[in-house]
Amino acid sequence: MIIVPENQIAELMTPADCLVAVEEVFASMAKRSAYNFPVIREAIGYADALYGFKSGFDRANLALGLKSGGFWPNNVQKGLANHQSSVFLFDADTGKCRAVVGGNLLTALRTAAASAISIKHLARKDAKVLGMIGAGHQSTFQLRAAVEQCSFEKILAWNFHPEMLSRLEEVARELELPFEAVELDRLGAESDVIISITSSFAPILKASQVRPGTHLACMGTDTKGKQEMEAGLVAAATVFTDEIAQAVTIGECQHAIERKLLSRADITELGAVITGRHPGRSSPDEITLFDGTGVGLQDLAVASAAVAHAVSRGTAIEVDF
Repeated sequence: MIIVPENQIAELMTPADCLVAVEEVFASMAKRSAYNFPVIREAIGYADALYGFKSGFDRANLALGLKSGGFWPNNVQKGLANHQSSVFLFDADTGKCRAVVGGNLLTALRTAAASAISIKHLARKDAKVLGMIGAGHQSTFQLRAAVEQCSFEKILAWNFHPEMLSRLEEVARELELPFEAVELDRLGAESDVIISITSSFAPILKASQVRPGTHLACMGTDTKGKQEMEAGLVAAATVFTDEIAQAVTIGECQHAIERKLLSRADITELGAVITGRHPGRSSPDEITLFDGTGVGLQDLAVASAAVAHAVSRGTAIEVDF
């Protein structure tokens, strides 16, 4: 069995590597050669933790396995990341455990890759202003990945706790892009692309605040009750997602579905755009929305790539198991 510890991931996997792996997964899902198994996510009644599993199988590259982990809100007091996860890969021919891979950084990278892919395929090609809603740990990964897809000229940002916006401002400075902390009305009025990456359970952005032609990437924590966008805004947009089953139950679409403002038939898999079965954006004035719920197949894809890199570079740890 191969072990790729967390401390190796940063040297093994680039954001570009993750984008390629996740884009291939979306395409494989759209072709029905890959599928995700039902998600398990539970509050364990200890340490205020949420714990769960995401798993699946991709027949195209024989990626079989699961990501196990969750959210421990008190970890920051222990000098640890609140999000903790590990990916387990299994041999599709025998069922033997093939590899265990540190999943913390990979989760951040693959989540950012998913929104970047949505920007690549759905945002207007002349998009110039990027709006960021949320300034937590994941936000910097989102920002770095997004700017690789469009020639953004300015970054606007808003957060529940404005003092946290300094982390995004620092990244914008590194990228040599102007940065402004603004109110939501201005962010919505000026942004061509908006990424939301929060753990909100109440709508932050309203339909009246978003201008025609905007692309929205809703990437915040997905669970029952989560909400970053007003249900009417979701219904007004052309909606895409990684997996429809998750979007309507734990994703941004759930509230519009519950209020019957949106139906499952109104939601398109992003993989259908990647494979050419759906045209994606149909006009410059169309509002597009990507509901990124995060699927197990993404984790398996980036973990498999990390294992391949570790083996080729001779840094993989091999143990009898």
